[in-house]
Amino acid sequence: MKKELVINDKKIGFNTEPYIIAELSGNHNGDINRAIKLIDAAVASGANAIKLQTYTADTLTIDSNRSEFIVKGGPWSGQKLYDLYKQASTPWDWHPIIFQYAKKKNIHCFSSPFDDSAVDFLNSLSAPAYKIASFEIVDIPLIKKASSKNKPLIMSTGVADYNEISEACDTASNFGADGYALLHCISDYPSHTKDMKLKTIQELKSHFNVPIGLSDHTIGSTVAVAAITLGATIIEKHITLSRLDGGPDSTFSSEPDEFKKLVQDCKNIFKANTSASNNVSGASKSNAIFRRSIFVVKDMKKGEVFNKDNIRSIRPGLGLKPKFFDEILGKKASMDLERGEPLSWKKIIN
Repeated sequence: MKKELVINDKKIGFNTEPYIIAELSGNHNGDINRAIKLIDAAVASGANAIKLQTYTADTLTIDSNRSEFIVKGGPWSGQKLYDLYKQASTPWDWHPIIFQYAKKKNIHCFSSPFDDSAVDFLNSLSAPAYKIASFEIVDIPLIKKASSKNKPLIMSTGVADYNEISEACDTASNFGADGYALLHCISDYPSHTKDMKLKTIQELKSHFNVPIGLSDHTIGSTVAVAAITLGATIIEKHITLSRLDGGPDSTFSSEPDEFKKLVQDCKNIFKANTSASNNVSGASKSNAIFRRSIFVVKDMKKGEVFNKDNIRSIRPGLGLKPKFFDEILGKKASMDLERGEPLSWKKIIN
C-alpha cells in the first residue's frame, strides 16, 4: 500500500502540511441554509475539506424502545438511538447541493458512508475519498465496498485494537483502496485532554507506516496542535456556527473563530516543527553577525606579531571564530592591518 494519499489536488504524506477536515455532522440542525453557512465558515477558516455523514436512521439501527437502544451517559443520554440518528442525519437530497456548493467554493467535500447504498450514492457524486467512522472500522464488508471504488480511505481507529485495525488496513489494501490513512481517535463525546493518549499517533505511524492523523473531540485546539508535533498529518474537527444554537454535536464542536485559529495554529506548528539540521539558513544565518569573532584592535604593520593586546574576540561575527584565538597568538601579520579590521587567514603568516 502506498504511503501517501492524494485527495483531489492535495497530497497527504508523512511530511506534508496538515490536511484539516471540518466535520459538519449534525450541526446543520435540520436546515440546509445552515449547512451552506457551515461550508462558508470552513472555507473562511482555511480548512481543506468539509465532511458529511451519509446514513439514515433506518440504515444504522431500528426504531425500538428497548433499553438496548437507549443511550446511557454522555451528551445524548436518555435518547433513543433511532431518534438521535434521525435528528443528526444529513438528508440525501441535500448532498448534491452541498457537493456542488463546496466545489464552487474550492473546498474538498466527502463523507462517511455507513452502508453499501451510501458508498454507491457518494460515488455517484464523485466524492474524492471515503471516511470510515471509528465505530465502523470493524465493519469489514463496508470497508470492502468503499475500497472497491478505488479511492483513498481515511479510517478512524476509535476503540479498535491493533488486530482490528490491521484487518481493516489489509482489507483496504486488498480490495482496491487508493491508499489509506488512520486517525487516532478517542470515542468519547466530548473527549478530555487527559484521556487523549497522543503518543498513539507515533505508535500507529511506526506500526502501519501510513499517514496518521487525529479525529479530535476535545474542546479547543491544544490537542490538535500537539498532535501535529507528534507527526499527525490530518486533523478532523467538528465545526458549528455557535454552540449556543444546540444540536447533537454542538458541545464538542468549534465555532468559526476557534476553527480558524485551529487551522492557523496547526499550519504554523507544522512549519516550526522542521527536522533538526546543522545547516543554518535564512534569518538564523543572518543573525550570525551578532556572534563574536576575532578582530584587530590596534593598528599593525606587516610582520608584527599577534598578541592579546592587538587582537580580541568581539562582536560582530565577521572575523575568524574565537576558537582560533590561541592558535593565532605568536603568528605574524601578512600585511598592514587597521584597528577594527576583522581577521582572516589570508592576513596571517602561517
